[in-house]
Amino acid sequence: MMRQDEFTRQMPDGVQLYYRSWDPEGSPRGVVCLVHGLGEHVGRYTHAAAHLNSAGYAVLAYDQRGHGRSKGPRGHSPAYDTTLDDVGSLLEEAAARHSGRPVFLYGQSQGGNVVLNYALRRKPALAGVVATSPALRPAMPIPAWKRRVADLLYERRPCLQMPNGLDASALCRDAEVVRRYRDDPLVHDRATVRFGSDILTSGEWALAHAEEFPLPLLLIHGSADRITCPKASCEFATKIDGLCTFILVQGCYHELHNEPESHEVLDTIVAWLDQHAQTESGEYAS
Repeated sequence: MMRQDEFTRQMPDGVQLYYRSWDPEGSPRGVVCLVHGLGEHVGRYTHAAAHLNSAGYAVLAYDQRGHGRSKGPRGHSPAYDTTLDDVGSLLEEAAARHSGRPVFLYGQSQGGNVVLNYALRRKPALAGVVATSPALRPAMPIPAWKRRVADLLYERRPCLQMPNGLDASALCRDAEVVRRYRDDPLVHDRATVRFGSDILTSGEWALAHAEEFPLPLLLIHGSADRITCPKASCEFATKIDGLCTFILVQGCYHELHNEPESHEVLDTIVAWLDQHAQTESGEYAS
């Protein structure tokens, strides 16, 4: 059985972030630090955490600022560096709770954008990164006029909230998951001008710097994703071919952990984690 814990952690700017942990029985093989996607929260990942727990991995996650039970204006971060700093705090918490265990970052959608950028910009000492359906580019290009308006408002009205435009029916092919998402009071459709612009800009930055990616990477995308761009993931993976395992799951939508094939996807993640988990001596397991 997994053991769950909930707590808050205060960031340097005073914003409190809601954390949740799921621990397996006994000493974990490693710890997976999870970063969720735009507008959602970590409570939607309990089943994925249970799957990882059953394989011996602890899971630690937080609601991003402005999301779920965390504080802050809905759908907003004051700067992209602040978003990355929050990931650093997540990794600090993981190291404190599971000293000596290999640590992985796992990001979904906008969270995938964040973990890829964190690895590129901060060069952390991790066992590896898992990114599913990362928001490197939107599936449909943003009209140029919208980008120009966002650029004008970025400094003048950074906290201006707008609908994020996410189509819930494109999340996955399980109608019950979509229904629960729409009815979830902790889910919102807000993104501020600055937060939304930073997602787009950081996605393109990551693609431009993909060759510098420093860690083993498992990158998975559904071929029928209508929210984030599968071709962008393929482009990223091609640039770091030696370090990256790229899997395009045919016919799948955006949330691979909620698709009918979710068990196969999660089994693939576990197998990759097992391959890259470090031994206690600090060397990668073969």
